[in-house]
Amino acid sequence: MSSWFALLVFPGFLYALPMGWLMLWVERKTLARLQSRIGPPFYQPLFDFIKLMTKEPLPRPSQENRFYLFLPLLALGATLGALTLLPVLPHSFSLVGDLALFIALIEIAPICLVLLGFLSRSIFGQVGAVREAVLTIASNLPFIAALIALAYASGSLRLMDIALHAPPLARGLAVLAIFACLPIKLRLNPFSVANAEQEIYQGALTELDGWRLGLWELNHAVEWVALSGLTVSLALPWRSGLAVLDAAIFALLSLAVVFLLACLAGATARLKVGQASRFYWRWGFGFALLALAVSFFPFGG
Repeated sequence: MSSWFALLVFPGFLYALPMGWLMLWVERKTLARLQSRIGPPFYQPLFDFIKLMTKEPLPRPSQENRFYLFLPLLALGATLGALTLLPVLPHSFSLVGDLALFIALIEIAPICLVLLGFLSRSIFGQVGAVREAVLTIASNLPFIAALIALAYASGSLRLMDIALHAPPLARGLAVLAIFACLPIKLRLNPFSVANAEQEIYQGALTELDGWRLGLWELNHAVEWVALSGLTVSLALPWRSGLAVLDAAIFALLSLAVVFLLACLAGATARLKVGQASRFYWRWGFGFALLALAVSFFPFGG
């Protein structure tokens, strides 16, 4: 029952959908205020989703239609599954080795995005797919290395054990490396080169329209919830025992992460692919390696 509750209610479907739309609004509103604009009303992301789902997409060959339906649904299901594993509540659903399962599930959506770009007959979609693949590889190394450092420091592959028992020094360095990977995973400035509108329209999503694009936007909203939630749940080694209080703190801190990422996106310009890759090889992977090195010592692990 706990696993079904986590999947369907909290932190799963019923929580992720409205929170994802709220996070998209916070991002857009923050960017607008930084640029001296008013910004959209809070219900705009929901209305955008409804509008896209009611539009009929352009007709395509039946084989392409199957892929354009299957890949967004696969990405959405995998992201919801990863969200289910987050150790938010004191008695959250937990499996032995669920860290490995979380990494596998959260990486399905970027793979689906690359495949969607290569399915496109547009050169913009293919260029966006190549950029997405390069940046995904560049960010995955520090992201996974930071999670491995936390697992080694806490002596467990369970996300709940990692969240509660990771030492402060190793935790701080690893969470910093994970936070640095969020802009590239959420396609924000300064690492939004894979979907640069001024260069390649929407990149891998160039040819998605109607409900196909609506399904992918829904997955993107859930990605916000899952990745910001991972950062919060690993950074906060405290659970009150009260489900309502823990859920409220988790939601508020997740929104704070969204606000910080939006401020970073609004204050920076877009980097080139090579510049973004070098940044993660030097700084992101550097923080992850430092966390891994610290976890080997008694004061860090």
